[in-house]
Amino acid sequence: MNAFHQFDCSRVDMSATPRPPERKSLPPFEALRAFDAVARLGGIRKAAAWLSRDHAVVSRHLRSIESWLGVQLVARTPGGIVLTEQGRIYHASISQALEDIAHATLDVLNSGQHNSLSIWCTPGFALHWLSQHFAAFEARNAGIDFELRPTDASPDFAAHEADLDIRFDATYEDVATPAPGQQQGIIAQVPIIAVASSRYLDARDSIVDPADLLSHELLHESGTNNWVQWLRSYDVACESRIGGPRLWQGHLTVDAARHGRGIALANSLIIRDDLESGALIDIGAGKDNFPTRMGHYVLIARRDRWDERLVRTFRRWLRETIAKELPEFAPKRG
Repeated sequence: MNAFHQFDCSRVDMSATPRPPERKSLPPFEALRAFDAVARLGGIRKAAAWLSRDHAVVSRHLRSIESWLGVQLVARTPGGIVLTEQGRIYHASISQALEDIAHATLDVLNSGQHNSLSIWCTPGFALHWLSQHFAAFEARNAGIDFELRPTDASPDFAAHEADLDIRFDATYEDVATPAPGQQQGIIAQVPIIAVASSRYLDARDSIVDPADLLSHELLHESGTNNWVQWLRSYDVACESRIGGPRLWQGHLTVDAARHGRGIALANSLIIRDDLESGALIDIGAGKDNFPTRMGHYVLIARRDRWDERLVRTFRRWLRETIAKELPEFAPKRG
């Protein structure tokens, strides 16, 4: 008797076997997807553009799922489509499940297909260091499909928007802990300093301690928070007294400082050449009242990809290159 005939089906506990949901409890998936898009984007035409469908098709899907459920999910008003109360409740229940399906599908589609490396990076590090050195990494790893995206935003790792992310944290602020499912490591430790041109400093009152900066033109990115937090670390309270233009990007504040418009906050790595040439001056250099304030460049990835070949190779190259070319910024061991 072969193995098949020896198997006793009567001994299998079928009640312990998970069964799929009843078909009558699962609506048509395309109609469900259309409803989700309309709910998220707030309109049929926006949903149609997102789904690459004609808006009439999306409208038909909406009517289909409402008919299938026997309830009204959306209301058509002069201002456009809005969810009914039942529509809001239903969407709140299904939206996370649809995201989970999308992420699980992307995980499968991307498994074993990692001959590409997509890196999101804080713009200053991307412009002033990484873009200048990556040719060496490419030469050592021929055939890699490489993408570098300078951005102030962080990627959605669950949606595979990027393989790696490089961010900058000031150690005197609340340093973010890794999000669930992520892993990170420090790749560089750099001083955060106040800088200005000699032309600006020669025409203004001298700066003896951090509080003196409040009477100067301070250059900001998207808001005043960077300066507020840096000055707070020196016990200078300034929320109601701080002013100056907002330029939105760190490289713009540094460029404005080069041209004598005011004082910028920057880290020593991205303005190393300016400090060496004298285009910018570290205002606190050699002053006891300006003890060093540090920041960290942090490399972040999904935990389940942290030790994959390409991610591991890039991490090792980055660590070795910084240690060789920027030893003063290399993370301390031990």
